[in-house]
Amino acid sequence: MIEKQDFPFQLVSNYKPTGDQPQAIEQLLNGLSQNKKVQVLLGATGTGKTFTMANVIYKSQRPALVIVHNKTLAGQLFEEFKELFPHNRVEYFISNFDFYRPEAYLPKSDTYIEKEAVMNQEIEMMRSSAVNSILSRKDTIVVASVASIFGLTDPDEYSNLTVAFRKGEYVDFKKAQAELVEAQYTRNNMSLTPGCFRQQGDMLEIAPFNQSESLYRIYIDMDSNIEEIIEVKLTTGEYVQNLEYVMIFPADEHASSYIRIKNACKSIREELTQRLEYFTSQGKLLEAERLDMRTRHDLESLEEFGICPGIENYSRHIEHRKQGEAPFCLLDYLSDDYIIFVDESHVSLPQIKGMYNGDQARKQVLVDYGFRLPSALDNRPLNFDEFFSKVKNMICTSATPGEFEIKQSNNKVVEQIIRPTGLLDPIIEVRSNKNNPIYDLLEEIKKNNLRNERTLVCSLTINDAENLTDFFKSKGIKVAYLQHEIKTMERTEIIYKLRKGEYDVVIGINLLREGLDIPEVSLIAILDADKEGFLRSSRSLIQLVGRAARNDHGKVIFYADNITQSMKETIEETSRRRKIQEEYNLKHNIVPKSIVKPLIPPIRMISKKGNKISKPSGKLTRNEKLKLIAELEKAMKKAANELDFEQAATYRDEILELKAETN
Repeated sequence: MIEKQDFPFQLVSNYKPTGDQPQAIEQLLNGLSQNKKVQVLLGATGTGKTFTMANVIYKSQRPALVIVHNKTLAGQLFEEFKELFPHNRVEYFISNFDFYRPEAYLPKSDTYIEKEAVMNQEIEMMRSSAVNSILSRKDTIVVASVASIFGLTDPDEYSNLTVAFRKGEYVDFKKAQAELVEAQYTRNNMSLTPGCFRQQGDMLEIAPFNQSESLYRIYIDMDSNIEEIIEVKLTTGEYVQNLEYVMIFPADEHASSYIRIKNACKSIREELTQRLEYFTSQGKLLEAERLDMRTRHDLESLEEFGICPGIENYSRHIEHRKQGEAPFCLLDYLSDDYIIFVDESHVSLPQIKGMYNGDQARKQVLVDYGFRLPSALDNRPLNFDEFFSKVKNMICTSATPGEFEIKQSNNKVVEQIIRPTGLLDPIIEVRSNKNNPIYDLLEEIKKNNLRNERTLVCSLTINDAENLTDFFKSKGIKVAYLQHEIKTMERTEIIYKLRKGEYDVVIGINLLREGLDIPEVSLIAILDADKEGFLRSSRSLIQLVGRAARNDHGKVIFYADNITQSMKETIEETSRRRKIQEEYNLKHNIVPKSIVKPLIPPIRMISKKGNKISKPSGKLTRNEKLKLIAELEKAMKKAANELDFEQAATYRDEILELKAETN
């Protein structure tokens, strides 16, 4: 049994809850005390939802898992929670791949696509650290992507593979080393890297897999009792501290004991025999031969080394699960007192719902054509019902919560509308399409330019965006457009130039992407606002309107011939929020002021000073791209070491795009 250390959560901040934050915090805490399964925090843009979540954790003194829908937002939240809880364990759990192409088969063209993955060791170490903190510390906050619903090993098996050392206790170094090997550690007498160990006389040195900077030295006396445990720096050997007790967690999240692997091989062979009989009876001899060769190769590797490529596809056998039974995942490591926060729940929950079906469709083809055993289907993410069954207390946060979470909370929504900055929701105007909307918009853009403020225009199609861009350019407007084919590096440059004033206008299809909280934008024009659909639903419109809530001159224009139900709901909700903020400002004598956000040049536009990266002008040659990739990789590692994971994720995306261009 792993000893779990208990430390109180300590919230460190120069600010106190204000506006309607205290009321929201109190309501959420009351819901937790009543053991409500689902609560919804409707927090408008800029009202401090993260600070409210932090206060709920602090006042309840309960650990938390925060699930978000993408890595960039996860990195941003991780940094914020790390700053708010510097004395507690704040961990980061996302997919451990820099690049991932899953195994697949395309029957139409008879094309087999082998799994290709570029592992990120730093992220892998952070995943391990997150699991270890959950098991060993009560004061833990984990910020995770939907990777949290994908398979991990059995928590009991993982805990049993933990090797513990306590000062004064007897230890058999030979047995301890065997336990470390079973936990997927490697003996290396020449060089210690995370996940390795070595023995030198009466000293055992272990470099834990979940740490990149430290190793432990364990000394024994004449009676083989532990005399001293010292933590030192991995690179320099510099002394850090003396310890009374240390736990060494497995070096692989899919680690299993040799006995388990051996038993699994028996059941894998039984399934293989049954499947080969099925293929033979169906006259599918090619599929039978293919499956037999691939599976036997994996079995040889498992029996010899305890691991094989794609071992996760045999997880059902290794963990003794029944067919169709839910796999273990991060949620199984959580104790019952964990609060699960789902940030941007209107996006995150549908994403969780969609992961299972896509995974099963791809793997079913592999099974049907003899590339995998049917048990591979049980190496999967949770389906939504399985995810929801593991939830004890869930708080969904969003400016536009979805119908599912609202229904699950019995339509009782906790509201957080007031912005501490005093900024109001923008004014919304509806203008007819009959009066030359493009020329009307042109005049509005010119007025905005005179105030040195920027404009976002939302069209419905890429063709419209391109035509509008050409038209505005012909009228002397500095304009650019965004769409899904524009790469990360170019996108960040466009946003930077908009903020700086090199562009007056940016035109896009869906401008809900992260990084578009631009205080310089005071006008948002939505063309064809009455064309009902996903891009013009009430949730999409409210999110778009929120982009203008960072400027005290914020205004939104809907160009439409009819007022749809979505438009009506958006106008009513925005007016309601605006009225609440106005009353608060009047009562507290607050004068709204636009948010001031530092103007930081993107990495491809700044000179090479202080490890910054410069981009040669014009089209890059292959050698220039390779050089830029090398510099970006250094910058990515530096950002990761400094815990700036949002920036590291941006570097990673840019590296992958450049590599794709050089292939």
